[in-house]
Amino acid sequence: MDLTFTGRGLPVSDDIREQAQHKLSRLERLEPRTVRIDLEFVAEHHPSPDGLKMIKAALKIPRKTFRARAEADDVRTALDHVAEKLERQIRDHHGKRHRGWRRGVPFPRGATPPPVDANDE
Repeated sequence: MDLTFTGRGLPVSDDIREQAQHKLSRLERLEPRTVRIDLEFVAEHHPSPDGLKMIKAALKIPRKTFRARAEADDVRTALDHVAEKLERQIRDHHGKRHRGWRRGVPFPRGATPPPVDANDE
């Protein structure tokens, strides 16, 4: 998995990089086909003393990209929220992949399954 970091008005320290690697490693276990995760750390243009930090993330797998965005008072909390949102999207995606299967035989939408014979059971 390739992690890319971009800081817009906000320096990305080694501590933040390590924490992001740790938090997002569980996403790689959920979706082993993960190619790359892009993280963008953004600070407000006109920050107040307690300005919000925003993180935008894009997790890329073949033929699909998951995106998440979170704002919080500090970077670590925003990173936690982004990781939770991406995890939810991946779990939902896995549910959609397996929804149409029944007993290992796929049925197209709108098709009715074959009738069950009383003698077979």
